Amino acid sequence: MPHSPVPTQPGTSRSTSATIAPNILRCLSPVAERCGVDLRPELSRVGLDEAMMRSAALRVSYRQGSAVIRRALELTGDPHLGLWVGAAQHLTSWGLLGFALMAAGTLREAVETGVRFQNLSGAMVVWSAGPEDAGYVLRTELPDPALDPTVAVFLAEEAFASVVALTRLSSGQEFAPSVVEFAFPATRDTGPFTELFRCPVRFGAVTNRLVFPTAWAGRPMPGRDPVTYASVVEILEEQAASTRDRQDLLEVLEISIAQSLPEVPSFVEQARRHALSERTLRRRLAECGTTYEAVVDGVRRERVEQLLRRTEPTLRDVARQAGFSDVRALRRAVHRWHGVTPARLRGGAGEP
Repeated sequence: MPHSPVPTQPGTSRSTSATIAPNILRCLSPVAERCGVDLRPELSRVGLDEAMMRSAALRVSYRQGSAVIRRALELTGDPHLGLWVGAAQHLTSWGLLGFALMAAGTLREAVETGVRFQNLSGAMVVWSAGPEDAGYVLRTELPDPALDPTVAVFLAEEAFASVVALTRLSSGQEFAPSVVEFAFPATRDTGPFTELFRCPVRFGAVTNRLVFPTAWAGRPMPGRDPVTYASVVEILEEQAASTRDRQDLLEVLEISIAQSLPEVPSFVEQARRHALSERTLRRRLAECGTTYEAVVDGVRRERVEQLLRRTEPTLRDVARQAGFSDVRALRRAVHRWHGVTPARLRGGAGEP
């Protein structure tokens, strides 16, 4: 089920790391297309072309995913877009993890497997699960409390809609949760929620929460196969270990760059600092789906956005502290990231 973000360290942000499988974006594009919206220009704007989106090795950053989702919501004008994206998913959308879920012994084991390997699934929320008096409960939390509220609603809707859709595909179309609770306020039209979930839906709750009926949690999976399950889990464990190594590398580089600003360590210097050859560091970054230049750009962007949230720094101060040669270079970078000037971004024309 979902993705657990890289822990944030002082001076940097996990959002600059290309660590999320782009599953949501791949499911979002055809749903948006049915609304008459072509998301290819928006994907291209954050550096993702069609060839890249077809790559199984592609990883995107939390920032890239949020930017595309925000634009999709604006362009479609559909307040329930997250529900439709979640409902449109199928088990093969999650790759090997989907096969592990199908081969699990019970629905509860499938859910626990999804939570265990959430870093591999491409979701953009943090999941937890466990038994409670009400039944077996699945919870989601946002990795960033300051996330754009419209994107936050989309992610919560997509998360639970995908769980219900996949449970019905794997265990039976008659499945319905006992209750679904969302932390965001009720929308003007709550009909799509009750129609999709077929159970009581509550809004303004303490957290996002879906309760599985106890009988369903212990229900055997139709495709259960202990041998296949064990084999796929072994592969997933190897992938998870590799993912942690890549995330650690990106996080260390981001911290190193952020702490060095306004100076930016050269690629040669970074290789020396981490006792790696230039060739090895370049290869490891390529395995993460990124480059040193892209990591530097992400850290600078994070620093610029932090500074522009404050009113006291002048644009010259912002340019200097983020390591730009002058204000013109800063303006070019901000326009490339947001399509607006730094002054308009600071005034709220774009969302940092």
